[in-house]
Amino acid sequence: MKASKSNYNVILGLFALIALIAVVALIGWIVSKPKPLVTQGYAEASEYRVSGKVPGRIEELYAREGDFVHKGDTVVRIDSPEVRAKMAQAMAARDAADAQLKKARNGATEEQITGAYEVWQMAKVQEEIMKTSYDRVQRLYEKKVIPAQKYDETKAKYDAAVAQAKAAKSQYDAALKGAREEDKEAAAALVARASGAVMEVEGYMGELFLTAPSDGVISAVFPKVGELVGTGSPIMTIQDMTDVWYSFNIREDELHGLKIGSKVSMTIPALEGKEVRATVTYISVRESYATWRATKETDNYDAKTFEVKTVADAPVDGIRPGMTAILSKHE
Repeated sequence: MKASKSNYNVILGLFALIALIAVVALIGWIVSKPKPLVTQGYAEASEYRVSGKVPGRIEELYAREGDFVHKGDTVVRIDSPEVRAKMAQAMAARDAADAQLKKARNGATEEQITGAYEVWQMAKVQEEIMKTSYDRVQRLYEKKVIPAQKYDETKAKYDAAVAQAKAAKSQYDAALKGAREEDKEAAAALVARASGAVMEVEGYMGELFLTAPSDGVISAVFPKVGELVGTGSPIMTIQDMTDVWYSFNIREDELHGLKIGSKVSMTIPALEGKEVRATVTYISVRESYATWRATKETDNYDAKTFEVKTVADAPVDGIRPGMTAILSKHE
């Protein structure tokens, strides 16, 4: 009887030991079981920087961080006295060129024409007087009454009077005709150049009022009112919430057949775990110096990390750049 009870206790203890070993082994397997891989990424959106071509001082900001703006809305006004001064100079130069062109096209005034005519008439009278004197002296010279020097002097004066009359006639004709075609063309070219300068400065004047290049949310404003900004300095950043994508860094041995066009499912923790269907639109290897894994560490092969971008199949309400996205599965 005692021997039978002793055997029973041994068998019971053996079963208890086996059960304990099984429980310990099960716990060990559960503890050591690798956790499911979590592929985490972030939402991103296109950003546009608002900047101008003209240096100046921020006069007024019409939008603040968090405001939604539409494309074409004026968001910044810059004050630049230098640009206004250049505009005044350009307009004055254009006015002067316009006056020169009008003068060339209109020709001489009535007073200038009358004056040129009077000078021509005086030159004609002088020519006639010198012609009479020259004819008298020529007859006397032919009769050997006067020396050759007197004849030469009189002839020279007559020739000068003839030349002066012709010059006066040319001046009168020019006054009647007006400016030469070349002078008119040159004046027109000066007007065109001055008008081009005005258009250039008008372009700079337009840069004093900066507008939003796209619909979106003001994500950052850099300078404050009254601060100076240089040419091309960013003033604010606009995020286009209609152009959102999700970026993941996935090691190549974990891609599991992902390719462009693959359909994936994501969850957004910030939106109460909302599930989002998306499509892979971009796959590219990341820089090797940041993502390369040595063979010695993996004891297999050098693994590189790829950037994978996805785009939601439908707009996601409430999504904001920087929110976490978890890639749950893909087809």
